[in-house]
Amino acid sequence: MGKNLPHHHQHQSKSNNSCTKFIFVLFFCLLGLACIVDLFWASSSSFSSSYLRFASNWVSQKPRIFVSQQQQHNVDKIGKKKRFLSATFADLPAPDLAWEQMPSAPVPRLDGSAIQINNLFYVLSGYGTLDHVHSHVDVFNFTDNTWCAKFDTPKDMANSHLGVASDGRYIYVVSGQYGPQCRAPTSRTYVLDTQTREWQSLPPLPAPRYAPATQLWKGRLHVMGGSKENRHTPGLEHWSIAVKDGKALEKEWRTEIPIPRGGPHRASVAINDRLFVIGGQEGDFMAKPGSPIFKCSRRHEVVYGDVYMLDAEMKKWEVLPPLPKPNSHIECSWVVVNNSIIITGGTTEKHPETKRMILVGEVFQFHLDSLTWSVIGKLPYRVKTTLAGFWDGYLYFTSGQRDRGPDNPQPKKVIGEMWRTKLNI
Repeated sequence: MGKNLPHHHQHQSKSNNSCTKFIFVLFFCLLGLACIVDLFWASSSSFSSSYLRFASNWVSQKPRIFVSQQQQHNVDKIGKKKRFLSATFADLPAPDLAWEQMPSAPVPRLDGSAIQINNLFYVLSGYGTLDHVHSHVDVFNFTDNTWCAKFDTPKDMANSHLGVASDGRYIYVVSGQYGPQCRAPTSRTYVLDTQTREWQSLPPLPAPRYAPATQLWKGRLHVMGGSKENRHTPGLEHWSIAVKDGKALEKEWRTEIPIPRGGPHRASVAINDRLFVIGGQEGDFMAKPGSPIFKCSRRHEVVYGDVYMLDAEMKKWEVLPPLPKPNSHIECSWVVVNNSIIITGGTTEKHPETKRMILVGEVFQFHLDSLTWSVIGKLPYRVKTTLAGFWDGYLYFTSGQRDRGPDNPQPKKVIGEMWRTKLNI
């Protein structure tokens, strides 16, 4: 027993030394982890500051966005709960709207296009899936809320990412992507007579473009920006051609003042003798090199909220206050109501950690008298490439790609659902 006692104390001493060493190792590990977290937080703050400095270069004045005290309180709560997450990537505070589900479109659509002419809503082409594209037009009648007609598009016309505009009878369809997956754009241009449902070709664009901003303004069909042939490189070019009653009055497109920032998926609106181009992005998916089916391959994208207005002489672009958040995939997601532009949904910057696409679930209003933005409501869910219309006081939207649920803003299901809500603005 006496011989074992010294051995017991020696073992206990070794044990104490081991514990002491473990405590020191644990302490230094925690200290190192704290330094790493502090460095990450500092770099994250630096990124936010850099982004704000960059964005300020595009706006001549601070945008005036109407936010109530309660909304600001909600923003503060979001900021405290997720300090690492910029407000750019979070849902903005907005009132709930009473949405009513209407008859779904005959097919689901992503990256389709739409034009409203009086009570008829023409929904064109788009993806059904990445491997299947549509080659037809579906027509919705707002008077009796029914899908009332279907007819084919020309065989050689693009199937998605079209540029579209209308004079109230004729629908002009410019460029776009021909085929599924991530095939290249085409330069072909067509016009549809909605009364006879006959198609005619127009002079092709000087170069193919993918999802260009397109609008009729001052008797000319304007095509701006978009992506170049590889689907990724932003185009700055701006072309126009004189048109009347579905016919081109010139044989070639005319070069106009380039748009200050290029890229696809932006809204273009002509109203009150002014031409607006809203939102968009630089970069997009490209075809995987060597893929026989032009399989889509992810590339870096920069989504922005820039707003530009072309002056009446078409000589200068004016920079206006940006959207409340960067927003893209909104080329047919807008309507004009009571001297304002309403925009539904879209996509914003990718999540800073997961790098996944984040969808937009807000309804924005741009006031044309004051040139300011406000957030006027929420959609039933976050969704991109909505096709929007307005009739008898109701805001409608259909199609697009919706989120994975209330707590997950990443895109998932391509839809054909149609919804409406009564707007009181």
